[in-house]
Amino acid sequence: MQKVNVAIIGSGNIGTDLMIKILRLSDRLSMSVLVGIDPESDGLARAKRMGVVTCHTGIDGLLEMPEWKDIKIIFDATSAKAHLYNWDKVKAFPDKKMIDLTPAAVGPYLVPPVNFGDNLEVSNVNMVTCGGQATIPIVAAVHQVAKVHYGEIVASIASKSAGPGTRANIDEFTETTAEAIEKVGGADRGKAIIVLNPAEPPLVMRDTVFTLSEQADREKITQSIHAMVQEVQKYVPGYQLHQEVQFDDIPASDPVFIEGLGLRHGLKTTVLLKVVGAGHYLPEYAGNLDIMTSAARATAERIAYRISD
Repeated sequence: MQKVNVAIIGSGNIGTDLMIKILRLSDRLSMSVLVGIDPESDGLARAKRMGVVTCHTGIDGLLEMPEWKDIKIIFDATSAKAHLYNWDKVKAFPDKKMIDLTPAAVGPYLVPPVNFGDNLEVSNVNMVTCGGQATIPIVAAVHQVAKVHYGEIVASIASKSAGPGTRANIDEFTETTAEAIEKVGGADRGKAIIVLNPAEPPLVMRDTVFTLSEQADREKITQSIHAMVQEVQKYVPGYQLHQEVQFDDIPASDPVFIEGLGLRHGLKTTVLLKVVGAGHYLPEYAGNLDIMTSAARATAERIAYRISD
């Protein structure tokens, strides 16, 4: 199979880690250009050492490069605001696909094991957030068995793994993730919380998922969750259940109030996860960044299959 040429916009932590993953792991993607705006960035310097063509004048510079005409997939690892500008330039080229790793959410949300098949013809897909990639598969797994009234996720990441882009986009993180819990995960109502953990030494990413659903067979829910974990592990080996799935009854006599829904009762499911990074460019504790770049690579490889067919 002929490899598909890709470019990455953003030479920070996420863009650099994604580049290394493509170079080391992908038999479907060919790393063409790494794009940044700081000619002294470590990412661009590393790309040059690895034989990757670089550009330090952003999307405008990339459009003027001879490599541009052969690039089919563009990853955006910048910021929500920058993505709006980048997409405005790229959308003029109908033969290009864009994978957005920012919380801009211009295109539909995409979580590979949940809804890739629903977005085959879309030109711009959004990878939600790190917390979304880690937790929405679990909400969807419960939803496969029982109607989910409410899904709440708490993503705890090492403070050291939250760069300036992550910190600048925290509001977008919570809003985007909550919306994707509903649109992709299947919950009637979603809520997302992010915690920047300052512990030393840094701790790996940990995620807690709570769902309130209709009553259903607990064994079937557990099996659905385990099957979904195995799907995510195909592209994020460090993704794992931290403890076994926990259940609690919320009786009709003592319902809980959910904003926007009112009083609800049913089955509360609690899932505790941890994500250990692969350590390609970033430390293993940066699982929050690793799951984003891994999900983006998995998405691009599926797109590459379709392009090559």
